[in-house]
Amino acid sequence: MRTTGGPYRARGNVPLIRPVSLRPCIALVALLNLNACTGMPLACVPPQQPMVSAEMLFGRNIGNRLGVSEAEWAHFVTAEITPRFPDGLTVIDAKGQWRDTARGNVVREPSKVVLITFRDEASKRDALLAIAEAYKTRFKQQGVAVITRPTCVSF
Repeated sequence: MRTTGGPYRARGNVPLIRPVSLRPCIALVALLNLNACTGMPLACVPPQQPMVSAEMLFGRNIGNRLGVSEAEWAHFVTAEITPRFPDGLTVIDAKGQWRDTARGNVVREPSKVVLITFRDEASKRDALLAIAEAYKTRFKQQGVAVITRPTCVSF
């Protein structure tokens, strides 16, 4: 067996070893997740129904100190989130971490995670963005993470 050298050359009677391509694996993963990317209907098993699951991540520091108190947070939920999603939501206390791009340092802060499930409607997706903008404006935040994904839900 002849080889031109390099890290994968044959030695004696040992065959040439070539690196395994990940392209077929990536293609398979992409195919399996096709419905999430193309808007194809999600195949849910009854009694579940296709819906959207949203996570919103809210940092509570303003500068280097806790700036959003529990009372201010409760008021924000009552005034901004509940009217837009009156069917229900879940709030979880968390400890967040993110890189402040303006200063280049890692910020660790107490946070809130809001979980919301809803039927996929443009008005509901717009409501998520409106909530994020209201929080950034009111509490001088650089960002609020909004994560959405298709899901199957039953209640």
